[in-house]
Amino acid sequence: MDVELSRREKQSLREMLRKGRQSTRVMRRALVLQQLDFGQTAGEVGLNLSLSSKAVRAIARRFEQEGLEAALYEKPRPGKRRLLDEGQSQQIVAMVFGPPPAGLARWSVRLIATEAVQRKLVPQVGRETIRVLLEGHDLKPWL
Repeated sequence: MDVELSRREKQSLREMLRKGRQSTRVMRRALVLQQLDFGQTAGEVGLNLSLSSKAVRAIARRFEQEGLEAALYEKPRPGKRRLLDEGQSQQIVAMVFGPPPAGLARWSVRLIATEAVQRKLVPQVGRETIRVLLEGHDLKPWL
């Protein structure tokens, strides 16, 4: 796969590689594009940089279709949706600062999860979600 970089793109890659302040993935992609521009084949570049020729061709294809930035950097990934929104988290933390239900001396993670559902703060919530929430606020109500 032939990659032809413009003068500006070559300069940008040279400077990026000289400074070395990017992640390893970005630097490796820059090297891939540079070596392809020098006329090496995907197989040769793959051997030089310990990549498969398929990965080299994918980088080249992304450069051809979307440009230098897209070839070097990954698109942001959406990530997993948070189980509790900010309001729900605040309500649960506020509940924990209050007294535990009648007849109980202190809050437990299981009790917090059960009470949050009973008080309709959340439709459902697991113990691990509550544990992580409390840990993030440095709370230990069971002590």
